[in-house]
Amino acid sequence: MLGELDPTLYFDHSATTPTRPEAIAAMQRAMRESWGNPSSLHGWGQRAAIALETARQQVADSIEASSDRIAFTSGGTEADNLAIFGIARQYDTPQHMAISSVEHSAVENAARQLEREGWQVSRVPVTRAGLAIPTALAEALRPNTVLVSIVHGQSEVGAIQPIAQLAAICRESGILFHSDCVQTAGRLPLSVNKLGVDLLSLSSHKIYGPQGAGALFVREGVEIAAHLLGGKQEGGWRAGTQALPAIAGFGVAAELAQQELEDEVSRLRSLQQRLATALAPLDSLVPTGPQALEHRLPHHLSYCTAEHTGTWLVRQLSLAGFAISAGSACNSGQLVPSRTLLAMGYEERFSAGGIRLTLGKATTAVAVDRLVEAIAHLLQKSPLPIP
Repeated sequence: MLGELDPTLYFDHSATTPTRPEAIAAMQRAMRESWGNPSSLHGWGQRAAIALETARQQVADSIEASSDRIAFTSGGTEADNLAIFGIARQYDTPQHMAISSVEHSAVENAARQLEREGWQVSRVPVTRAGLAIPTALAEALRPNTVLVSIVHGQSEVGAIQPIAQLAAICRESGILFHSDCVQTAGRLPLSVNKLGVDLLSLSSHKIYGPQGAGALFVREGVEIAAHLLGGKQEGGWRAGTQALPAIAGFGVAAELAQQELEDEVSRLRSLQQRLATALAPLDSLVPTGPQALEHRLPHHLSYCTAEHTGTWLVRQLSLAGFAISAGSACNSGQLVPSRTLLAMGYEERFSAGGIRLTLGKATTAVAVDRLVEAIAHLLQKSPLPIP
């Protein structure tokens, strides 16, 4: 049985974040006061509809979008799938799309499914730092390319992709551009117009909202096919009665993330630098991803080692009360080389030893120092104290 967990020792904020009290309060209020069906015309339904549209406006404001272009989903994975299949299902014959070679599995596996259906998919190569190469994207485009999907903030190695530049390349050729912004929401300023995207995915639980809610932005003039058949909820893009409590919590979390963004990013950058500096003397720990902070997510550091697997390091640190991740959370527990690190050119012996350290609201300088001490003990093959 697990004992008491210290939230300051949680270094896995790219996997999920704790639901903030204000979001919980909004969820409770929705369950108490707005439990009607938002599609109903009576008073109970209209009260729920008001709560739903309030959250939609909060999420839209966080990315400088119009609220009528936001469709709520069950999370980032569904938002990615809705974007990709929503475009693909409009074509009677297979076409071509491009993604980066370091996409989240929600995009990579959707692309693989299209390949099984006869689509052609190009995977744009990345640099050693994990950054997509704009010229390679331009070369990958074909006359029948209908969609490009490239992640904004790469979850495993923290690379911030040059989305505005990549989207501009596609716009010049009349090709739709989608970006998974799950990791950058609440950590970087987001504007759909400045990024130049046609479709953009978000997730509540990465910004201190509840799990089970996400959103897809669809630019005006872009048509997508529904992937759930039923009623006309969410503009006809996503059928089914909305999970209003989760959506209400998502809205509040999105609004507060915007209000706190500048101060929180400054604080995270300071802790990020403290952690990077303290881990630098550990020769067996090899930094991965961009080393220039302006190209890396502000809460994120990643490393690999040939001496241990990432999952071994995760388990040993967990015994000492810490939470980190072995690469992306969706691959944790699999003793296989990291697809991302292999795409970045790392040898297989390093690619199974990747770890990710991601900071959050509860992270303190004291906790950072304790994590460094624990990692140093492990790499020096010293036993860790178990709380």
